[in-house]
Amino acid sequence: IAADGGTRHALALGLLPSIVIGDLDSLTSDDRQRLEGSGVKFRLYPPDKNETDLELALRFALEAGYRSILILAALGGRLDQSLGNLALLTDPSLAEVDVRLDEGIEEVFFVRKQADIQGRPGDTVSLLPWGSPAGGVTTEGLRWPLRGETLYPDKTRGVSNEMLGETASVTIQSGLLLVVHRRQNRKT
Repeated sequence: IAADGGTRHALALGLLPSIVIGDLDSLTSDDRQRLEGSGVKFRLYPPDKNETDLELALRFALEAGYRSILILAALGGRLDQSLGNLALLTDPSLAEVDVRLDEGIEEVFFVRKQADIQGRPGDTVSLLPWGSPAGGVTTEGLRWPLRGETLYPDKTRGVSNEMLGETASVTIQSGLLLVVHRRQNRKT
């Protein structure tokens, strides 16, 4: 699934989406012709709408029954778009879906209960409460472990921890926790 301008990123990676969703204001006519010639389907929306193209693509993925969603190229542009993309992931309808934003060197996702982080020793992991405190935060596999602690959105207690091995885990009892996993020694 590609959301409008994200189609360019998919094509640059050699990926051909099965469907492109959005108003197509960011897609060149050459790319559209190429996609149509390859049998790619389109779900078109008017430019004047109340949702972003990513929101529409997420809704499509949920309706199609996807339980794991990897979103590429959703954080590197405009700050308002990046924050909006993060906010989309807090939608309660995504509570049982593993949704991650990945920018190559960083992956970002929310923890509502428990999540594992796959990486390498030395990778940076930051835990940021979203909107309200996150309670009962417990971590495994990080240099500075947390044991049932409360993290507050106006404090930086969870910023810049380090992975000790290839897997770390985070569990919370309440709230919503944003995880930013920055991979070390890798090219973007």
